[in-house]
Amino acid sequence: MDHEGIRWIKSSYSGGSGTECVEIAPFTEHTAVRDSKVPDGARITVRHGAWAGFVRAVGRGEFDAG
Repeated sequence: MDHEGIRWIKSSYSGGSGTECVEIAPFTEHTAVRDSKVPDGARITVRHGAWAGFVRAVGRGEFDAG
């Protein structure tokens, strides 16, 4: 999927120290996700519903370690 020309948005939950920086770019029926420290690196693209489900699970603490 071509990610050129889309607007990336840094997560409001990204760490202030620059260690946990995730950016998303919602477009059409998908959301692209990348590491803001490596803007030309790997990216994933998922359907909006899958991304929303992931964000809800994170909010519920389903991925908290220990």
